[in-house]
Amino acid sequence: MINSPNFRTLDLNLLRVFDEVMSERNLTRAARNLHMTQPAVSNALSRLRDAVGDKLVVRSGYGVEPTPRAMSLWPAIAEALRQMEASLTPGNFTASEANNTFVLAMADATAAKLMPGLVEIIERDAPGVSMRVLPLLTRDPRALLDEGQMDLAVGYFPAVLADLTSQEQQAGMSAFDHQRLYSGEYVCVMRTGHPLARGPMTLKRYCEAHHLLVSFSGKPFGFIDEALASLGRTRRIVLTVNQFFTAGRVVAASDLLTVLPRHFVSVTGMANDLVLRDLPFEVPPVHVDSLWHRRQGTRSDHAWLRLAVAAAAMGAFGAVGD
Repeated sequence: MINSPNFRTLDLNLLRVFDEVMSERNLTRAARNLHMTQPAVSNALSRLRDAVGDKLVVRSGYGVEPTPRAMSLWPAIAEALRQMEASLTPGNFTASEANNTFVLAMADATAAKLMPGLVEIIERDAPGVSMRVLPLLTRDPRALLDEGQMDLAVGYFPAVLADLTSQEQQAGMSAFDHQRLYSGEYVCVMRTGHPLARGPMTLKRYCEAHHLLVSFSGKPFGFIDEALASLGRTRRIVLTVNQFFTAGRVVAASDLLTVLPRHFVSVTGMANDLVLRDLPFEVPPVHVDSLWHRRQGTRSDHAWLRLAVAAAAMGAFGAVGD
């Protein structure tokens, strides 16, 4: 028989431990985040189990898996904790007086368009604030956000967003949150005078050419190759780099083709040396989002950062979807 919890005597700190364990699915990481020992976390879970009459989590591999009862409790508990934290923590971030340093990660193509507007916002509204921009080297920066290596990641994260949607459908909550900033498209880019700069850009001609791939991870296979594979086609990748600007410089001086965000070409300083052609096959639109860990999301300084990044994106790209 499941016990009815006695909320008059329930230690609310146990709910905080429960929320962290549910987010991490690992007692060691939860203990680290809470600045507690693992035995203390285990003891807190044991006390909460006694209070609610359920195991809550069971060991699985290197972590723990929640029970159905825990999954049903978590969304309400997590939301209550967030509201309590927001009400008890004063909104003490004043942009004009702040001296925070924020760490962002994004590709050079995004930074080239986004950062000028963000610098303008900083100099106008928050002259003591600093930004560090790191190169985005992965399509899944959740581990880096979780470890506190960055405050915000900005990029194209289709697999991450699909996974978060799945988690939210199953549990009603995930450890990360996101915001759509803008949408764009990728185009085929080549040097002025390239043989494919004129005439029809057919799938056959595209696949027979030699290519340069921009890959953050260094893997010689990207979403363009996935699209080609679905058509039963492949392409010859001669060179892989991890920066869009480098790709532009190389193709401007060679017969390689590359694929770049359309908006990026105008800020490279190489627009007169490059020709843009529509790809001869369908690829999904590129949705660029900001991504952050929920534990940071309730902080007033982080809220300002997200608002500033969104405003810079609006100024650079227009409304979402433009």
